[in-house]
Amino acid sequence: MAGRTRAHVFVSGTVQGVYYRATTRDTARERGVGGWVKNLEDGRVEAIFEGPEDAVEGMIEWCHTGSPAADVEDVEAEFEEPQGEDGFEIRH
Repeated sequence: MAGRTRAHVFVSGTVQGVYYRATTRDTARERGVGGWVKNLEDGRVEAIFEGPEDAVEGMIEWCHTGSPAADVEDVEAEFEEPQGEDGFEIRH
């Protein structure tokens, strides 16, 4: 797990119904980041990103923009111990 990190991210704003999850999944897969993304009932999006430190930090930065139709207001990220996430999926 050396050189790997894990970020637990919450994104708020107009981030549901704008392909935010699908675009997050595609971007994470392109960058070799594991984890998942899902909508929350309060309108936010929650995600786990796990992989090389620079790739995970890049995904957090990417979340500030997100999909073309999204209007991101805030991104909260907390770093955690890696848990061996493999692949990236949309959770429901």
